[in-house]
Amino acid sequence: MELHNGHRMDYFGEMESKNLKQQLEERLDSGLDSLAEEEYQRIVEDMASLVLPSCGNQKTLVSEFQPWKHEVTEDGDTYLHLAIIHEAQHEALQIIKQCENDPFLNKHNHQRQTALHLAVITEQSLMVEKLLKAGCDPRLVDQYGNTALHIACRRGSLTCFSVLTQINTQHLRTILSTPNYSGHTCLHIAAIHGYLSLVESLVQLGANINAKEQCSGRTSLHLAVDLQNPALVQQLISLGADVHSLTYGGHVPYHLTFGRHNGDIERQLYERTAAELRELPESESESEEELMSEDECMYDDIQFMGI
Repeated sequence: MELHNGHRMDYFGEMESKNLKQQLEERLDSGLDSLAEEEYQRIVEDMASLVLPSCGNQKTLVSEFQPWKHEVTEDGDTYLHLAIIHEAQHEALQIIKQCENDPFLNKHNHQRQTALHLAVITEQSLMVEKLLKAGCDPRLVDQYGNTALHIACRRGSLTCFSVLTQINTQHLRTILSTPNYSGHTCLHIAAIHGYLSLVESLVQLGANINAKEQCSGRTSLHLAVDLQNPALVQQLISLGADVHSLTYGGHVPYHLTFGRHNGDIERQLYERTAAELRELPESESESEEELMSEDECMYDDIQFMGI
């Protein structure tokens, strides 16, 4: 694996990726740039030597290769993390082969990212498949409470999403119902980012279409109205979203159309909302928290809360 050209490189300087900017945001400044020159060269040389013997006792192999499993950068990245970050497929597959059903596969770096998280971030669906089949736990979360599936839904990665929802599916129901630390499930994230195909797939896989995000009790339909996304509103309604679901402040999705300019969304919800629920609750008005003005940026904290 060639990672160095005679000078110290930026963290993703040599990385071939379509989504470099997003990956930098996900990974921050963790990784190779934090290594001393000598340590960096030693890791590159050591990684190149990770080759399995063609035969031998598995326990002997684990013992023989144990030392490199404890090698990490100052940001907590293991050899496997580094191989996936740099899309060094051959080296990554060698490591995965040696570590089948080994807790090493589920090691977190200092951002609580596992190799599986990084494979999704770098959109390497083959690595996602190999890691899952080798025993990676898809329920593990990063420092923002995101599973690998949360990340796939944020990035709109159809291939990684497909692999994550078709391999080792015994934990899928749990993952679909698990909110991240911002209170959002995978469905909320897909809705916020407007990925209609993922929204439909998640509902078909068993995601609760009426699940409430934990901040204010909005459902995906409330979020779609907030974001003024008529196609998403229509899709969620057709998939069975409850137009009478109340936020913690007592607002149905129709209430969130007040002061907004999209007449189609307002008409769709007005027709479907019971007459007794069309008026705002007596104890509530269009507060800044529940009904934001259009010039305010919805969910600006997404960048900071990690979904």
